[in-house]
Amino acid sequence: MTEVPSPQLRISDQTRESALTALGEHMTAGRIDIDEYGERSARITAAKTRGELGEIFGDLPSPHPSYDDTPQAAVAATAAEKQPAQQRPATPDGWTGPQRFIAAILPVLWIAAIALIATGVVSGVFILVPIGASVFARGMWGHGGGHHDHYDRRDRHLRDRERRRELRDSYRDRRRELGR
Repeated sequence: MTEVPSPQLRISDQTRESALTALGEHMTAGRIDIDEYGERSARITAAKTRGELGEIFGDLPSPHPSYDDTPQAAVAATAAEKQPAQQRPATPDGWTGPQRFIAAILPVLWIAAIALIATGVVSGVFILVPIGASVFARGMWGHGGGHHDHYDRRDRHLRDRERRRELRDSYRDRRRELGR
């Protein structure tokens, strides 16, 4: 029988990174929007214990962060077994460079703005920087009640790429036939 670790156990930077990765997958799957991602990622960065991290993921299905005492390969295998074959990938593999940049920098902007305003280093007007970045990202890559626009564009992109691949393969096969 395995012992359940205490929620008061402190977490490492590796666990926080795992949590941020899992949170990114939830945003990609459309379970949370970019604003909620920013809020939760700030809480992940500030979390010190497993209990605090557990509260952040309490209302979300798998994936959850992996802890240092859990082998990464076992976590990945378990997640792969639980994921249905028809489900859309929950990874940002289809993201463009700007989307990845915004997703990486937005939580940092929010944390920095809140910290700088709280310490009195800058005025409250500085909060407009992360708000503007969030509005920009929402305007560019979807927002509101339906996250289907992202998937529709991504699916169209994948279909187009598959068509181009099939066309290229048919041209290659045709040239082989003519060359023989």
